[in-house]
Amino acid sequence: MTLRKDLDIALKDAMKAREERAVSTLRLILAALKDRDIAARGKGRPEGVTDDEILQMLQTMVRQRHESIEFYEKGGRQELAQQEREEIAVIERFLPRQLEGPELEAALKKAIEETGAKNLKDMGKIMAKLRADYAGRMDFAKASALIKSLLA
Repeated sequence: MTLRKDLDIALKDAMKAREERAVSTLRLILAALKDRDIAARGKGRPEGVTDDEILQMLQTMVRQRHESIEFYEKGGRQELAQQEREEIAVIERFLPRQLEGPELEAALKKAIEETGAKNLKDMGKIMAKLRADYAGRMDFAKASALIKSLLA
């Protein structure tokens, strides 16, 4: 089953269970997905976005919510920070397990080796390889920082 179908089923289940936060978050995800599908069709891709692109979109949504939590906490708005945490929990249900620690470092070293990267000028090749191989399974901002330290 595709990720798109999983999202639709989850929305229906959340509606039946009357889970307000899950319903609103899933509707937000599906609206963003629809916008991306429309943009993809405009670029000659009638099938819309792929599952990998959906995973990247979900990761971006999680990252945005983490940033919002920081701002809300600095502003003393704990109730809004909690709302963002609840949305993150809903979104993360659809993300695969993220690579961390030694597993992440091993994947980065493998990508560096496979692309033949020698210095920071080769960063684009490495990131393209990682996005192709680990879409949705890696925080690319974190990966980028680690690659810079490995190549330095």
